[in-house]
Amino acid sequence: MSTTTALILAGLALVTIAGLGAYAFTLWREVRRRRASQQEELKRAHDNCLENLEMVASALLQEQVDITEGAWRCKVLLEILDSRLLERESFRPFGEVHELTRHLHTHEARQALSPKERFKEDKERFAVEEEHRHAVLEAARAALCLPARLAGEPALRVRRQQMLYRTLCAFATSLLI
Repeated sequence: MSTTTALILAGLALVTIAGLGAYAFTLWREVRRRRASQQEELKRAHDNCLENLEMVASALLQEQVDITEGAWRCKVLLEILDSRLLERESFRPFGEVHELTRHLHTHEARQALSPKERFKEDKERFAVEEEHRHAVLEAARAALCLPARLAGEPALRVRRQQMLYRTLCAFATSLLI
């Protein structure tokens, strides 16, 4: 192999390496941009859940919503924020009311019931609401204090960061494949 051929091949190798380096840098910047965007979206979704939880809890306390409906909504929002929140003593009434009423019909299924069946279900729901009213209202008061408590809770921040990291790793892998 002549010196000229070796220099040409070395130049092509350098150009290829520089091109691949530029491409890798572009991918790295794109991953950083998407990571920041996704982190911002997660924060916005988290803040939205907290805001909705505050509205539902306030509506419960002001009796603008039924105990059952408010408990269901609070339970779902707490699950979205962190399912471990429902294990806290202060939020258990939401899960208890959900467990006791989840078999009841809603929406179109409720409309399809005969008036007698609807009355029977309403009677059962009212009994659950009466039994758990005080506990659910206390849980709603605790839910109003939740945003302030979550702000300083490192375990939830770490969990969100781990979830974000796993999502980003999966995304980066899909970019490289």
